[in-house]
Amino acid sequence: MTRSLTLLLLTLGTAHAGDLEDVQAALKQARTQVARGQAEVTVLFPPRATPTRAAAQLPTLTARPALLARNFSVTRTGTEQVAGRDAARFTLTPKVGDAARWTLWVDLRWNVPLAFEERGADGTLARRAALTRVQSGTARVTRPAPPAAPAGLRAALTRALPGLRLPPGFTPVGVQPRGQGLEVALTDGLNGLTLVVAPQDVKAAPGVASRRVGKVFVWLVGNLPQPTLQAALAGVRSATPDPLGTFSTSPDSNP
Repeated sequence: MTRSLTLLLLTLGTAHAGDLEDVQAALKQARTQVARGQAEVTVLFPPRATPTRAAAQLPTLTARPALLARNFSVTRTGTEQVAGRDAARFTLTPKVGDAARWTLWVDLRWNVPLAFEERGADGTLARRAALTRVQSGTARVTRPAPPAAPAGLRAALTRALPGLRLPPGFTPVGVQPRGQGLEVALTDGLNGLTLVVAPQDVKAAPGVASRRVGKVFVWLVGNLPQPTLQAALAGVRSATPDPLGTFSTSPDSNP
């Protein structure tokens, strides 16, 4: 009985590892090939006057393989039709914290995404993109992999904002100027947050937390519950962005 249970657990673990590898392969493939035709893209977070637009292909999903593997459980949950094509449906669930959950539909033949969906921890839809019609084959594209996070950036962020508690799974991957302040990009491998240190405050809105620290303001923006965003900033004791300056790059300098 014990041996049978062990074999079952090993089998389940292998299956889930295979699901992760399948998603990683599809996201990698999407850097060089995409399905084109007619797509409908709906963005409900952040709110906008016209949430739905038409497109010729899906928006790019920026994924970081190592962080994705560390922070998400990936499970294939069946096969469905998207734009008349058979697609494997995968659910991507954060292992810890309140980050958004994702669903990804991957074409069984082309191995590229045909649709994806982002939902907050409470199940609220934040973003959905799906092809409704596809051309007869994939098109070639060139989408470079995201650059590696600079060594020492996390330690510099700790020095710049002592007491900051990053939401579970998120890590800093880049810094760039923002007006007279600095903007730090955070990711868990798929979801993104923006951390800003600036001389002015930001307008209150869903998905935005801010607090004054000395003479500057610190903002945290992203699709997380409001209490989680506020808790991340609550312990910040001082704000000295100087340690981050050496990591700052122009938005146009990234490959």
